Amino acid sequence: MRRVVGIALPPGTDFIDAVRRIWDEGDTVFPIDLRLPDAEVRKVIEAVRPTHVFDGSDTVAVDRGVPSEDGDAVVIATSGTTGYSKGVVITRESIEYAVKITNEAIEADPKTDKWLLCIPTAHMGGFLIVARALLTDTPIVAISSFDERQVEEAAAEGATLTALVPAALRRIDPSGFRKILLGGSSMPPERPANTVATYGLTESCGGIVYEGRPLPGVEIRVVKSQVQLKSPTLLRQYRSGTDPKIDGWLPTGDIGSYIDGVLSVEGRMDEMINTGGEHVWPSRVEEALAMHPKVFDVAVTGRPDPAWTEAVTAVVVPIDWADPPALEDLRSCVKEVLPSFMAPKRVEYVDHIPRSGLGKIKRHAL
Repeated sequence: MRRVVGIALPPGTDFIDAVRRIWDEGDTVFPIDLRLPDAEVRKVIEAVRPTHVFDGSDTVAVDRGVPSEDGDAVVIATSGTTGYSKGVVITRESIEYAVKITNEAIEADPKTDKWLLCIPTAHMGGFLIVARALLTDTPIVAISSFDERQVEEAAAEGATLTALVPAALRRIDPSGFRKILLGGSSMPPERPANTVATYGLTESCGGIVYEGRPLPGVEIRVVKSQVQLKSPTLLRQYRSGTDPKIDGWLPTGDIGSYIDGVLSVEGRMDEMINTGGEHVWPSRVEEALAMHPKVFDVAVTGRPDPAWTEAVTAVVVPIDWADPPALEDLRSCVKEVLPSFMAPKRVEYVDHIPRSGLGKIKRHAL
């Protein structure tokens, strides 16, 4: 049995050194998201149940902590869009395989490439950058939080590879990087040629499908419209002891299709809006509405409606509160690219859209 050591440090050299040391000792890493309020941090720790927490100076034992199994490399706390925290246990063997196939896919070279870490290490996308750097001796530079100026400066100073969410991509000049891995939310309809659209979950050890095609060793099938994955990178189990895999296949909760070797994902099963008997996937409507010149940010949800069962509702952060986009303008924007039944029937104006650290909309908070 091995320790599970929570690392209560922001992204940076100290965090990377702590991961290296904990792995050298044969123990399991648990990155703690310090951006959360203290009460939420306590809830996550209670859910994951690490044996120890390291804050940069001391390693403190945790009451009722649960050790890990030999070979476990990392526990990532994930809540998806539900708000309920789970600890995903990934083995050293799985993470090594994930590093191998993703590095091969982007032709990463430790001699000429350098990783930039600028997304949270408490999420799999950020932690995998650390893992790729440590397991392949690739140089890495880290900034504690996303900052447009620092990201572009890092590229100018030699960083060639990074991972971002689409919302962050829009805020930088991406041309300085050789490759940018994109994940965490729906892809923009147009994006630079040096970006790679990735698909995966925390439970799959991050993105294992690139540009719709599975990486080596990864299998995809669609059962009753739900995407399922089989891969050497899949989680061992949750910290609760449960295993979501069925005969080695992981049901993702995503609706999609797999045709001619290409995966297309429509959205989450539990996010589908039933409006007048038609099925609407919020992400597709959000992509259309995001193109409206008066929309700063947007989420789409279904509100109870006696006539439609659920009314497609656009929750909008206007660019200019003195001149917010009108409902009819939003409807027209959607109907230009999607069927008319997907156009919003209501609009709500808000100050911000609740999002996770990776830019995913927290739909339970809408």
